[in-house]
Amino acid sequence: MQQTHGQKNGWQVQTKSLTGARTVALEKSLSGKLGVNSDDISVTTVGPSWGSQISGKALEALIAFLIVIVIYLSIAFELRMAIAAFIALLHDLVIATGIYALAGFQVSPATVIGLLTILGYSLYDTVVVFDKVRENTAGLLGGARTTYSQAANLALNQTLVRSINTSIIALLPVTGILVVSTALLGANNELEELALVLFVGMLSGTYSSIFIATPVLADLKERQPQYQALAKRVAVRASGGRAAKRAAAKAEVAGRGRPGGTVAGLSPAQLAEDEQDQAGFADEVEGSEPAADELTTTASRVPGAPASRGAPGTARPGPRQQPRRSGGSTPRHRPAGKKKRR
Repeated sequence: MQQTHGQKNGWQVQTKSLTGARTVALEKSLSGKLGVNSDDISVTTVGPSWGSQISGKALEALIAFLIVIVIYLSIAFELRMAIAAFIALLHDLVIATGIYALAGFQVSPATVIGLLTILGYSLYDTVVVFDKVRENTAGLLGGARTTYSQAANLALNQTLVRSINTSIIALLPVTGILVVSTALLGANNELEELALVLFVGMLSGTYSSIFIATPVLADLKERQPQYQALAKRVAVRASGGRAAKRAAAKAEVAGRGRPGGTVAGLSPAQLAEDEQDQAGFADEVEGSEPAADELTTTASRVPGAPASRGAPGTARPGPRQQPRRSGGSTPRHRPAGKKKRR
């Protein structure tokens, strides 16, 4: 029983289906208890034909809406994005109708209108996310930096704050309408029914565009062979790839002391670089060996060794080197005219 909207003394009593005799008895009972004339009481019967007609029209409108949406998204984006958006819309329908069925809310023409409205809102949010995904995945197959799932996740993170803020701003007036219609107009009025389905649908639409549409799209794209090959290239690049092999080969060459050894798997440029390093290492070794005249001088200084000055066939020792002065002082110059002693 509820008060009729727009009438101060008007009330509406809703009962289950009654026979003609019981309807007349109910009219007399109400006129006697409420003190009104029986002529002022009107009886309206809502049969199953009216409910089935509303359900049929709503189903036709829903099917036409989904077909148009799939065609548009297939043209504007691609077929897999259209399939992902379709699955997200089905999720919104299941959530909204499930809440109505569990709570026992009345389904009216206002409910059907609100249901179609929330489908459009959910689709709008999904299209915004898909547009960012298409922007981030353009030319993705030409490189090996990120997979399709990583690029889609980046697009989702870039639009997440926007989606949440848009949903909150849209839910504020709907919540106000729901509270005001319930508090001032009573329960089961048309404004409340419209606000209720909008509130439920906007929440489910925001959830589906973030957690349903984009993951389904990424899963469908990752099943394609070209994106599977891209995922393998990204995995190889992440694990180091050729750079890791080259570093391991260089470490093995260094560990073996570089005595002319090569490692299988190195490119010609890498082998040439290693040969240059080995040549420099050999030059350093040769530069560190003493000369022949130094060896002769050392042998002549050994006590007890015969003097080799003037002896035929022996090399004359080289000049003695002056000791270097430490402390950073400047070297002293020998006066002119004096010869160096040998």
